[in-house]
Amino acid sequence: MTEVPSLPDETSHLADRLGRLYSGVVFDVMRSLGLDAGVLPPDLQALDPNLRLAGPAWTVRGSLVDAADAHETLLDWTRMLSRAPAGSVVVCEPNNDEIALLGELSAQALKMRGVRGYVVDGGCRDTQFIRELGFAVFCRFRTPRDIVGRWLTSELGGTVTIGAVRITTGDYLLGDQDGIVVIPGEHVVDVIDAAEAAAAVENKVRTAILEGTEPEQAYVRYGKF
Repeated sequence: MTEVPSLPDETSHLADRLGRLYSGVVFDVMRSLGLDAGVLPPDLQALDPNLRLAGPAWTVRGSLVDAADAHETLLDWTRMLSRAPAGSVVVCEPNNDEIALLGELSAQALKMRGVRGYVVDGGCRDTQFIRELGFAVFCRFRTPRDIVGRWLTSELGGTVTIGAVRITTGDYLLGDQDGIVVIPGEHVVDVIDAAEAAAAVENKVRTAILEGTEPEQAYVRYGKF
């Protein structure tokens, strides 16, 4: 079996830390740090709301191709799956609203390779099977139409644009039930450090409210709400 490309241990550690946070506190921290908190469009929804994804992006971009050869499209697609690095979140910009850019076999292959999740600004299929796999997927719609004879990649491991947000390979994503936030790779350590500290303060606010403290008093005491 071909060795699966993987990311450095430090990257995996950061992804684990990010995965213990939540998108709201990350957004708040990025705003407080003066960073552009990239939030992906709200119509990108998790196939399984109980699953979250967190990790460094590895991007895929492609488009519809007229009268493409079926073998060529499948070879191109499986080549992409074989290059996805373990520990990454695959982010796909498919440039169409017609076909599914992930199905059961692809999800199984990515999960077996150690990919942390998949985000596509487009469609998926085999939803029930993917949910049963426990693989985190965010997409805009579902359809039985697939890529065969219709779609080819144009760039792997580069930059994609989803909504108004540019995502470059090496940026970090956190997706949960509230949506997906994108953190520029060069700022991820500062953002995670600050978000962990902010989450700890929020825990104190929560405890104070449960103990009967008025919301205004809790805010004044901790400076957060």
